Amino acid sequence: MPRGGKRSGAGRPKGTGKYSESTKAIRVPESMVDRILEFAHSGGFKLPLYGGKVAAGCPAPTDDYIEGMLDLSEHLIQDPASTFFVRVTGYSMINAGIHPEDILIVDRSIEARHGKIVIAAVDGELTVKRLYKNKGQVRLMPENDDFEPIEIGPEETLHLWGVVTNVIHTV
Repeated sequence: MPRGGKRSGAGRPKGTGKYSESTKAIRVPESMVDRILEFAHSGGFKLPLYGGKVAAGCPAPTDDYIEGMLDLSEHLIQDPASTFFVRVTGYSMINAGIHPEDILIVDRSIEARHGKIVIAAVDGELTVKRLYKNKGQVRLMPENDDFEPIEIGPEETLHLWGVVTNVIHTV
């Protein structure tokens, strides 16, 4: 008798399993199985978006209806394949609204241009700073007067990892 392959009458009839429909097996790294299952059972990143607005000045009447479901990744991540998250330590970017323990959303596909806040590796050490480029001169500028700019000379190795697109800040 041959082994393997499809056998007539074998298996569960279609649509009678846990999901009441056909299923498909997928291959994922074992280290990600728990996170993927948690994501699938949570319904993804969609959360309720209330139709009313919150007044930042005088209190205003509220509207208690849900406008729809909001997927934060649609608003915060432009290119998922080139996006990563990193947690901040230190106070050098405090005046840019970046505080210790904040989570930065960083996109590697965005060009690191003058004025952008970037994640940079200087001689192998990571930092978050505002990129300054002018007439061949490159500096990484802090957003806190207590810190000095990092001058990038010919002896330093600079690798720009990506551009900060959003800050997740806990109040």
